Amino acid sequence: MNPADGRRGYEDPISPTADGRLRREGPAAGGRLGRKGPMSPADGRLGHEGLAAMVAGRRVWLCDLDGTLVDSAPVHAAAFRAAIGELAPSALGSFRYDAHAGATTREVVAGLGVGGDVAERLVRRKQRLYREYVEAGRVASFPGAGRLLDRLTSGGRTAYLVTSGSRGSVEGVLAACSLGGYFSGVLTGDDAPSGKPDPAFYRHACERWSVDPDDAVALEDSEHGVASAVGAGLVTLQVNAVEPAAGATQVRDLDEIVDFLGRGVNGSE
Repeated sequence: MNPADGRRGYEDPISPTADGRLRREGPAAGGRLGRKGPMSPADGRLGHEGLAAMVAGRRVWLCDLDGTLVDSAPVHAAAFRAAIGELAPSALGSFRYDAHAGATTREVVAGLGVGGDVAERLVRRKQRLYREYVEAGRVASFPGAGRLLDRLTSGGRTAYLVTSGSRGSVEGVLAACSLGGYFSGVLTGDDAPSGKPDPAFYRHACERWSVDPDDAVALEDSEHGVASAVGAGLVTLQVNAVEPAAGATQVRDLDEIVDFLGRGVNGSE
């Protein structure tokens, strides 16, 4: 959704691997849905009025970070590949970061079949490299991220961050992208016993901040993130996705959410 790390890249279509994870293959020119007119039921998505009606009255937004608000997937992938190349080179040939969207760094490393001291060193090295890349300015927010968070908070809604990333990495990204001031609380992969796709992750967030799921909207990008939010009973919007995830309503990008929040229902906020 970072060290909680696991977010998907955007360059390729998704297909299942033998172990049931997801991977991307083939070129897809950036992978994000192109800007077109308002989405309609004809293409399996709601128009602006339908989206506004869906979220109307829900005053709490639970937002993912990686792949949703910030374009960090290529940087996570680079950090993983560098760390694996240094400490577990035999695992590098089969590694695909996209297959681990939404997972924590520790979960990704566990999936490599690396154990013991090497696994712990690999987790630390990946996190250290990623944070260095963030400090170097390699992670940027998606267009519309600041506008969306400003629209939410200035309109009387409360925004929380719910991300599988490690706290150190998340804090670095929020500072680098000037997004930290919008959130009333931050839940990271360091703060919960399990990460996405386990619904317990979003349930933990709701319990932590006394949020009624019926009063909340989750904003996600990855299939793992959507599964966690939907499983916790949350209305879920999915952005920046090539393939829709089960249970979520797909939205083209963050600016489209800003648009329909501005219109509200029948043209009002």
